[in-house]
Amino acid sequence: MFKRNTLSLGGAALCGTLLLSGCANQMSQRSEHEERIERKLLDHSLQIDVGEPKVLELPQRRVRIHEQKTFEVTEFEVTRNYDRYTPYQPWREVYEIPLGAVAVIAGVAANIVNVFALGNLPDSVTKDWISYGVAGLNPFMNVQSHGRAQQNLAGIEETQRDKRLEYSSLPWSERPVEVKAGKQTFELSTDRNGVLRLNLLDSPFSEADLNHINKLQISVEDAQDDVHTDSSLAISSTLRGKMLEAHGLIYDDLEDDEVSQWVHRVKRLSELGLEEEASELEQSLIELTRNDPELQREFLKSLTKDAGRLVADPGV
Repeated sequence: MFKRNTLSLGGAALCGTLLLSGCANQMSQRSEHEERIERKLLDHSLQIDVGEPKVLELPQRRVRIHEQKTFEVTEFEVTRNYDRYTPYQPWREVYEIPLGAVAVIAGVAANIVNVFALGNLPDSVTKDWISYGVAGLNPFMNVQSHGRAQQNLAGIEETQRDKRLEYSSLPWSERPVEVKAGKQTFELSTDRNGVLRLNLLDSPFSEADLNHINKLQISVEDAQDDVHTDSSLAISSTLRGKMLEAHGLIYDDLEDDEVSQWVHRVKRLSELGLEEEASELEQSLIELTRNDPELQREFLKSLTKDAGRLVADPGV
């Protein structure tokens, strides 16, 4: 008697375990594939090209700054595997059990027919109907449903496909540049092409005393990667001697001067070898006299006669 009860309890426990373990209807595993690119910075440097010659003989200079990086690029193919299952909902058994019974009967009948059909019936009829029916008859399991399926990440596999070095050289575009002249420090910025336009006769240098400064120290820094570099640009004694006079010729009041004094300023800047500054002042004076055609003609005539400059008629 005791042995029989023990066997009965053991059988019930086994059936219960099987039923409970079947609550989640396991489905076929699903995989996702994607490519992942990993970029590792190996080297980061900044380069300052102050141009030639290394000594400033003219007040204007274009300094080019580039940022160079070396990357180790690794390509991976990533596969994510997911375990899929249909979660158990007891109320679905109301219709799944009767449908499961019909499916089992239909599946058995299909297998009998398949014997006479020499096995030509598809598996979706002979096997899938029976699988559906068994799952439907099990009160602790729902049949498979792709619409209700849930998934858990089962594992990730990564396969390296390629590894290479990549190099980049980009302009230090619209980034800060520090320029030191003696004890004074100026915060400037490059343009979109990474060019720093220095003009010792323009702000902020025009307000500074550069007569005793013989060198400019140019520094750039990327604080994010802790990269820093600097370069120097010497100022010739000849240029330092010219700048004080040139500053007065350019910035002293123009409106109270006579035409002859305007012409003298332009001519003198040209004689100092500051042709670019002479042309800029010339254009400024032409624009200043735009609303006085008679004064403008007098100025242009005097430029040609007294300064020997070839000036295009702005009215043409």
